[in-house]
Amino acid sequence: MSETQKFVKVIAMIPQDLIGKKRDGEKLSTQEINEFIEGVRTGVWADYQTSALLMACYINGMNSEEQNALTEAMLRSGETLDFSAIEKPKADKHSTGGVGDKTSLIIAPLVAACGAAVPMISGRGLGHTGGTLDKLESIEGYNVNLSTAEFKNVIKQCGFAMTGQTAEIAPADKKIYALRDATATVPFIPFIVASIMSKKLAENLDVLVLDVKTGSGAFMKKREDAVRLAEALVKTGNSFGVKTEAVISDMNQPLGRYVGNALEVYECIKILRGEIDNAIEAETAELSIELAARMLYLTGIIGGDIDTARKLVSEKLSDGSALEKFHQNIELQGGDARVCDYPEALLEANICKSEIKVAAAGYVSEIDTGAIGEAIGIIGGGRIKAEDAIDPAVGYVCEAKIGDKLVAGETLGVLYSRNETQARLIGEKLRNAYKIGEEKTPRTKLVKEIIK
Repeated sequence: MSETQKFVKVIAMIPQDLIGKKRDGEKLSTQEINEFIEGVRTGVWADYQTSALLMACYINGMNSEEQNALTEAMLRSGETLDFSAIEKPKADKHSTGGVGDKTSLIIAPLVAACGAAVPMISGRGLGHTGGTLDKLESIEGYNVNLSTAEFKNVIKQCGFAMTGQTAEIAPADKKIYALRDATATVPFIPFIVASIMSKKLAENLDVLVLDVKTGSGAFMKKREDAVRLAEALVKTGNSFGVKTEAVISDMNQPLGRYVGNALEVYECIKILRGEIDNAIEAETAELSIELAARMLYLTGIIGGDIDTARKLVSEKLSDGSALEKFHQNIELQGGDARVCDYPEALLEANICKSEIKVAAAGYVSEIDTGAIGEAIGIIGGGRIKAEDAIDPAVGYVCEAKIGDKLVAGETLGVLYSRNETQARLIGEKLRNAYKIGEEKTPRTKLVKEIIK
């Protein structure tokens, strides 16, 4: 008898009953949510039935009990990792996604250099947001598809490892996420919480710090929505025994200077080498230090307060310890670690570079950050569909930020594309992403709020 046949024999409610119940605005019990997730995992539920229940939940909402039950059911749908043999506190970071959001590549080696273990399970980019795995794969040979044994071994040797979600970790989430994307039910807090936390809780962490983005390049464009999401994530993490905090950070403009997979790795390695060229790149270092310090502080492996943690993290960045960890990690995960000595090797020499210039003088007052991410996605720097291939070389270099004063014809940014056809295709979209005003717009704080 197959697993599916066994499941059919014990199922208490058919899919139509649960769909109808939520359609009518009723609360689903923990048992009903467990049956739904088991049905998704085993294939008893058809995709159209899963989609129907997702839409019913999206329209009628889910309370905190349903949200926690959904998170736990998705977590229990697969295996959890056992890091008990690694005698260090385990800490991880998760970002809700943005444009130029590259801090994981700095944070993981930084926190490892400070003495914690970082088992980082990361994702791929979709839509206008980038993915850590895609960035890492722009390093020749870098393997993001580690087995559980390989994952643990890399962490033991260098303090951190970065890999993708395996088929055994929260398997129901993978199918549900694809259907959420196809049915426009992605920006729903209970689904986001369950998706993020089911994967992170599977790591058996001691500490989790969340970077919840808000602004034109974030899923949560309104700050109040970002705060609601952050509060829900923090509450869920703490309820499962993981020390959890969230940082609300600005995504009203791309983070740092570079957007695009190889370009973002280039920026991170330059920062790890202490070669920050300007204030734009310093933003990436600033946010990375803040998130890493909060991870380190929550582990309790240092005395003092958050300022003490910031000081230690800054020291490990400036003395080269974090760069050394990254070098070691690249070698352990099969990549060409020479990029740590010569980051320019990440950049293709024959790429087409096109300056995007401002038409009229004035101040940069707004940036449609999502439009910049979408533009780079159109030419292969991201994915419109999950199965799309990535071109690691294409991207965008941000030269102007909100509040900057420009004269007519000055450069807003530089597009890295394959050819002039691509440049013409998205050049106007990039230019139109910037709103130019007569009065200076004050710069907003990068870190807006801390949720504990």
